[in-house]
Amino acid sequence: MSDESKKQGNICLANGTVMPMSGDEFSFSGSVLIAAGRIRAVGAHPRLAAGFGQAELAAALGMSAEDFGAETAVVDCGDLYILPGFIDGHCHAGIGEEVFQYEGDDINEITDPLTPELRATDAVNPEDEAFRDARRGGVTSLFVCPGSGNVIGGTGAVLKTAGRTVEEMTVRDPAGLKAALGENPKTVYGEQKKLPSTRMGTAALLRQAFVDAQTYRDKLRQGEKDPDKLPERDLGMEHLLLALEKKIPLRAHAHRADDIMTAIRIAREFDLDLVIEHCTDGHKIADILAAAGYPAVVGPALINRCKPEVKDKSLRTPGALAAAGVTVALMTDHGVTPVEQLPLCAALAVKNGMTYAAALKALTVDAARILGVEARLGSLTPGKDADIVVWRGEPLSLLAVPVMVFIDGRDVSDG
Repeated sequence: MSDESKKQGNICLANGTVMPMSGDEFSFSGSVLIAAGRIRAVGAHPRLAAGFGQAELAAALGMSAEDFGAETAVVDCGDLYILPGFIDGHCHAGIGEEVFQYEGDDINEITDPLTPELRATDAVNPEDEAFRDARRGGVTSLFVCPGSGNVIGGTGAVLKTAGRTVEEMTVRDPAGLKAALGENPKTVYGEQKKLPSTRMGTAALLRQAFVDAQTYRDKLRQGEKDPDKLPERDLGMEHLLLALEKKIPLRAHAHRADDIMTAIRIAREFDLDLVIEHCTDGHKIADILAAAGYPAVVGPALINRCKPEVKDKSLRTPGALAAAGVTVALMTDHGVTPVEQLPLCAALAVKNGMTYAAALKALTVDAARILGVEARLGSLTPGKDADIVVWRGEPLSLLAVPVMVFIDGRDVSDG
């Protein structure tokens, strides 16, 4: 594709196998029209013969030549697959740089177990190699969040995987408040002889944080009537209030079934929107999760049983959850699993019982729903961001290669 075509952003990905992740048809022969960085049209039509012209393509899409646009660059995608860009539901790209150790590791602020005031975006380095690797794996968006060393680690954001600054990359910030249950917080602070050193202590701190936020909210309301009662501004309380008011979900790191249930218990107590992160034992309580209505971001698949709470990890978990009716996204937890291996994580889920359709949805439309960005991402729908990947080979095949990657309608395949 020419530099001028990239600059114009008016492109038709024509005559390929379209997998839109929306509508009644899972896949069809057709074309996708991009204009001004957005998806303008998606159309099904019979495969056009080699050498087709722009007028023939416009007619196949049910458009006039004028509406199609004479300036539109046409890319023949015969024998290629056209999909929405994949979304990694949980990772640490940009804040845990692989090449560096201390210098590039900004994942956990393990100086206090409660740090809701932190924002992952303040640590993101857009030049981290992970973003380039993500694009090479067909991943165009991801949720970057603090780690699980603290009971509350701060807020995470949905970012595109291309951009010079984090502001250019941001789709939604904040997009969730990270919390952690289980081994990590009790190990970090137990070794420091500080609260929490038990699961009881972790749950107590999490509850107390939300109780304090409720009190802060009451004082704010009092301050609206009497300015003398207005509390001093507290950035941590403001983030907790976003969760209390359901403007963002609580994203709770929980591997073991009992830790998952603790997260559910606390979410119910404070009427929070909740997303279960990792959900390693989710297959054991899939019916309970489905009845509760909380989604899960499952993974990473490509790890060993590196600590006791993942001893029952199974590649069957995503499929078991989806079959029970849980909305599922997948994660790499980069840099635990390299971000470009997200499609492989989905393929392994299919190999172990997840339906092909459910696995692709977990990388696209369902991930977008969980992240609260479904109005912009996750499907090939007119009006949405033109974040599109063209694959040579079926996209969950080990041999599949992304031959073109578009973010906001710009071809970012080369950089």
